[in-house]
Amino acid sequence: MTEIAVEAIEAPAQIPHLRVAVLGAGKMGGILLQAFLKENLFAPAQIHATVGHTERAVALSTQWGVDVSTDNLTAASQSDLILIGVKPFQVPDLIEEIKPALSPSKTLVSFAASVKTRAIEDASGMEIPVIRAMPNTPSALGAGAAGLCRGRFVREEQMELARRIFETVGRTVVVDEKHMDAVTGLSASGPAYVYIIIEALAEAGVKVGLPRDTATQLAAQTAFGAAKMVLETGYHPALLKDAVTTPAGCTIDGILELEEGGLRVTLIKAVMRATERARQLAAG
Repeated sequence: MTEIAVEAIEAPAQIPHLRVAVLGAGKMGGILLQAFLKENLFAPAQIHATVGHTERAVALSTQWGVDVSTDNLTAASQSDLILIGVKPFQVPDLIEEIKPALSPSKTLVSFAASVKTRAIEDASGMEIPVIRAMPNTPSALGAGAAGLCRGRFVREEQMELARRIFETVGRTVVVDEKHMDAVTGLSASGPAYVYIIIEALAEAGVKVGLPRDTATQLAAQTAFGAAKMVLETGYHPALLKDAVTTPAGCTIDGILELEEGGLRVTLIKAVMRATERARQLAAG
């Protein structure tokens, strides 16, 4: 029987008419860009990205199949939505560089830590929509958490677009900008706290006789499963804790040790200290 060739038809992008620039496609910028392609949010032809070095631009362009260059102004000129992924201290110079390409019809989304929307608005010299985001590193595996806040000139449909962007790499919350330092202290710094807890649980497993790789796997999966229970059941963590804690059982003895060791207070203080540091950085 003669085989009939069937031409593969690529699905259209979810957002087909928007041109996007990722200025500073480093760690988080690269994570977002790849998520856009994986989730088919934008087509490769819609995306322009920049990095600091020509050799890196050529390599990433080949790897991702999108336009990658070192020319921020050209990338911004060709785009309706501009993502700012450079380091915080580089933001003022970047805005000055791309200012000829900016207009109030474009939208800026910054994930440069501690840079306020007002600072970007003022640097642009116009009433341009600016959205500030604070994602975290688990975004690399699609399990991120991002806090979003709006500048003075942002419309609701632009906030919805920002949510769709960051939902390609995890979950989002929208907060007032006054809470963004707290988002930094909790969810941006939070993975480090959880890694310490996982490491400590694994060490405890070794202490009571488990092989290290087994203890680490059990500790990590337990943390993952507990978080999944909170997110997917919607139950308060205290209620889920109580469901594990049987009368005169093992868990209550473990909880007693945690309370005597001040784990709860220590974690609260860690978030408070990180939040205060984020507030200092934002103040310059």
